[in-house]
Amino acid sequence: MTSFASPIFNWTGPLGLPAFEAIADDDFKPAFELAFKEHDSEIEAIAGNPEAASFDNTLVALEQAGDKLSKVASIFWNRAGTDTNDAIQGLEREIAPKMSRHYSRIAMNSALFERVDGLYAKRNDLGLTPEQDRLLERVWKSFIKAGAGLDPEGQARLAEIGETLAGLGAQFGQNVLADERDWILLLEEGQDLESLPDDLRAAMAAVAADRGHDGKFAVTLSRSIIEPFLSQSARRDLRERAFRAWTARGAGGGKTDNAALIADIITLRTEKAALLGYDSYADFKLDDTMAKTPGAVEALLGDVWTRAVDRAAADREELAGLIAKEGGNHDVAAWDWRYYADKLKAQKFDFSEAELKPYLSLDKMVDACFDVANRLFGITMIARPDITGPHPDAKVFEVRDRNGNMIAAFIADYFARPSKRSGAWMSALQSQHKIAMPDGSTGRTPIVVNVMNFSKPAAGKPALLSLDDARTLFHEFGHALHGMLSDVTYPSLAGTSVSRDFVELPSQLYEHWLTVPQILQSHARHYSTGEPIPQPLLDKVLASRTFNAGFGAVEFTASALVDMAWHTGGDKGDPAAFEAETLKKLGMPEAIVMRHASPHFLHVFSGEGYSAGYYSYMWSEVLDADAFAAFEETGDPFDTATAEKLYTHIYSAGGSRDPAELYQAFRGRMPDPSAMLEKRGLA
Repeated sequence: MTSFASPIFNWTGPLGLPAFEAIADDDFKPAFELAFKEHDSEIEAIAGNPEAASFDNTLVALEQAGDKLSKVASIFWNRAGTDTNDAIQGLEREIAPKMSRHYSRIAMNSALFERVDGLYAKRNDLGLTPEQDRLLERVWKSFIKAGAGLDPEGQARLAEIGETLAGLGAQFGQNVLADERDWILLLEEGQDLESLPDDLRAAMAAVAADRGHDGKFAVTLSRSIIEPFLSQSARRDLRERAFRAWTARGAGGGKTDNAALIADIITLRTEKAALLGYDSYADFKLDDTMAKTPGAVEALLGDVWTRAVDRAAADREELAGLIAKEGGNHDVAAWDWRYYADKLKAQKFDFSEAELKPYLSLDKMVDACFDVANRLFGITMIARPDITGPHPDAKVFEVRDRNGNMIAAFIADYFARPSKRSGAWMSALQSQHKIAMPDGSTGRTPIVVNVMNFSKPAAGKPALLSLDDARTLFHEFGHALHGMLSDVTYPSLAGTSVSRDFVELPSQLYEHWLTVPQILQSHARHYSTGEPIPQPLLDKVLASRTFNAGFGAVEFTASALVDMAWHTGGDKGDPAAFEAETLKKLGMPEAIVMRHASPHFLHVFSGEGYSAGYYSYMWSEVLDADAFAAFEETGDPFDTATAEKLYTHIYSAGGSRDPAELYQAFRGRMPDPSAMLEKRGLA
């Protein structure tokens, strides 16, 4: 199929969606080939325009170009992440390098860069709006960081590096997915299930049945099963087996081992940074962020690390005391921490996760997400069961503003399956903008996807979430709102197209509303009785928010510090030894492991998005804690005036202004880190 009739390019269905069910795997390759050719032609027309460069005939024209490539890529990468197979994975390994090579050619088109560079040199005389000036600055910087200023030899080498890195990243992610998909621990009714709550047993039974093991119970490496299993299984031997498999993803020594890929990736990233004139890859990545330098990142992480290790040491002593009290004669091992922490939490606060989960059904928590958005921003989410999504489990929603106008389409894909990579994320199939397009249309409505990996319940049963699961739901919907509420002119500045250490602000900030009492009181209702969460239980939940704070801060901060170490020190010949040595220097507690060990650190090694950028979750946490304090200072978590400023300067503004300017416009000042430390229980 090589014509414009490809279903991949036909986005004329309800809500402007493509006909997902009509798109076969073998439609993608010819669609990519066509889209690449069309984009090449558009770029050549811009670069070869005989008229003098102007903002419209160069910058706006670049924004208009590549529409078909955006369409095929967005559908393909969504399928590769959520419903992959051998054919898709094979094409992914082929397409990733081609995409890199394609965009390298654009960035290194000398005639095109000459036009952009000329505009940038006289930008103060062009009469640009602030948003236009921001677009010009970001486009010019993107050319520079992609090698436009290098000599031909340097450009050729940079393009080769980019192409190779794209292929390595795709292989890295596929290796982790294979390890997660293939490992399973089958358990029997009886002692194997000792102490496991009914909802977890049901989820494990459903997974076992899906994999052809009726009557058994499966532990998998999906976080929605492995974490509650480690927290609640009384069988220490089974916890150890599961934990070792979970932490060994990508490090098994076989064909899915990622050690060699890590070494190659780090070597090539280091060379890339040097070619572009940076001291390290971290310096290269941080150049256009709020943090600016590795030193600023390390200062924040170092302060949190010291506090976290001290807090974790005190917590470990309490856990060791609990083990001794129960007659155990072993130290606190990494596969023990969650189990005994869960017990200690139940003792200290007189409730358990199992007691809370019946009040946190997925449907009710989705309602809570939508309710908060309505209270803050006036939007309404309308379920559209009549519309087919990209997978049978995916649900489609129509999003309307307070005046009843449709502003976005939202797709929710919540359940784990073997064909889906782990984790949770938001992506945009289509970004918002207001410019005229070559097909005669003007502007685009955003189409946003949220992906989770919650355990799918048996037919007729509710999906029950942990409090952490519910936070993840709110987090990703915060990202979704950033995309759906976008109100900018140019697609390159829309939604989440902001610096890496600012992009987590809207998502992490949104988590705060989960535990606002009136939200829990309204939506935390028992799945079978409909009764609201009892006030005493709600009080205990709120009182326990900083419990085990040292553990969470250590496992995250260790990952962020190792990420920075990878990208500030050059070539690493033995990845396992380098990681171990880095953690030893930090004084990593023996009973805690990195949240993401290097062999399965998808954020950092399956692509360049969060490389030298995992710290950004904590950087944004400084922002989100301070931002929510703005509501707390009014005494109303839904204060109208504060919500309006939040909408104007954060959720709708995209990348239209420098992030520091946007934050100061909202808050009136830069953030105070003390709010983050207090939120984490580390003050």
